[in-house]
Amino acid sequence: MSEQFNPSPEISDDDRLWAMLSYILSPIVPIILLLIPEKRERPFLKAHLAQSLVFGVAVYLISALFGFIILGTIIRIAGFVVEIIWGLAANRGEYVTIPVITDLCKKQGWA
Repeated sequence: MSEQFNPSPEISDDDRLWAMLSYILSPIVPIILLLIPEKRERPFLKAHLAQSLVFGVAVYLISALFGFIILGTIIRIAGFVVEIIWGLAANRGEYVTIPVITDLCKKQGWA
């Protein structure tokens, strides 16, 4: 029998939508949602909010550092493409593993 992905029942459609938007509109949406206690207490959403916030800030800092040349723009565009891919995965109810960032968030207790 083939295995199919069945989202966990505690992951609501609202959680999946906000998780997707947190990647696509990072870092603004994660900051706003982390200030709302009801959103911050949802495990699925909290994990995605922390990761998208850290990734979004990192991309902006790196692109600003290289902003004096075209490389900064390329980094920001590449980051946005990856954020869309991760956002779509979050909308399907999947947890996203971002190298280095996921481990950092888990060790800090953010995710």
